[in-house]
Amino acid sequence: MSRIAVMGSGAWGTAIAISLARRGGHTIALWSYAKDVAAAMRERRENTAFLPGFQIPDSVGVFDNAAEALAGAEIVVSVIPSQFVRSTYEQFASHLRAGQLLVSATKGIEDETCFRMTEVIGAVLAARGMELPCGVLSGPSFAQEVAAGAPTAITIASTNAELATRVQREFSSSTLRLYTNDDVVGVELGGSLKNVIAIAAGIAAGLGLGFNSNAALITRGIAEITRLAVACRGRRETLAGLSGLGDLVLTCTGSLSRNRTVGMELGQGRKLNDILAGLDGKVAEGVRTTSAALGLARKHAVEMPIAEQMEAILTRGKPPEWAIQELMLRPGRDE
Repeated sequence: MSRIAVMGSGAWGTAIAISLARRGGHTIALWSYAKDVAAAMRERRENTAFLPGFQIPDSVGVFDNAAEALAGAEIVVSVIPSQFVRSTYEQFASHLRAGQLLVSATKGIEDETCFRMTEVIGAVLAARGMELPCGVLSGPSFAQEVAAGAPTAITIASTNAELATRVQREFSSSTLRLYTNDDVVGVELGGSLKNVIAIAAGIAAGLGLGFNSNAALITRGIAEITRLAVACRGRRETLAGLSGLGDLVLTCTGSLSRNRTVGMELGQGRKLNDILAGLDGKVAEGVRTTSAALGLARKHAVEMPIAEQMEAILTRGKPPEWAIQELMLRPGRDE
């Protein structure tokens, strides 16, 4: 039995807590930054704000105090929106202790530094003279389906083999299968960059461009993601696995994808600010990741034409149909 603290009560954090409780054998703490959300979950045993319709088992303790949630935790799962990871870890780093294992389940890249989430966490801890092993949990996984117990396969990546093996053992169940990997860079970038391509796929769907366009975007999207991951010393084969192609296909085709939904509404002519306001506090990570991904690409001299067009749409209001046309009219090249 392990004590596991899930830090972040969005849809994915809540689904992880429900999955761990269903597996059994653990003491689970679910932490919410918002006191009202935590209070509602304790009272109703349901996260009506972010994951309605799924009961939170009584074995899951719900906290709004980080120190209480982290007390005695052996494994800490970080499920915090990417733009808040640094500030949140700065707040609760003093409650972490030697011997704990950290698992990042956030898919994103930090804006100003272009750091992956494990790099952000590592930098915050290093500034306090701390170093804890950190892994990445990623792969094709809609929160609603994990909470419902639909069979799901994901990846736990870490250069620390003990961490990866333990998380695989402690999290795996009859409905959740974990594969280990030591390519943290590839797994983390695959999970982050697929959200950018999913916005493009959503735009194509919103414009009514059909299945041919979607297949082209997915295929050329994985090529873009792989180029950047390899330039950052990730492995090409990782991007052909669950955390690369698997996650990309799910996010580009699934109706539960927030990033694809944002793209669809852009393709149908809605303004980005109105679309984001309609998410009611939920996060479409691809919107923020696009500019950071291009910053990372420029640093490594990697070409990312789809991401470039998405940035033009998201930050400069470029008409989506113009962006798609420019992608189609790019000079011919070998595949």
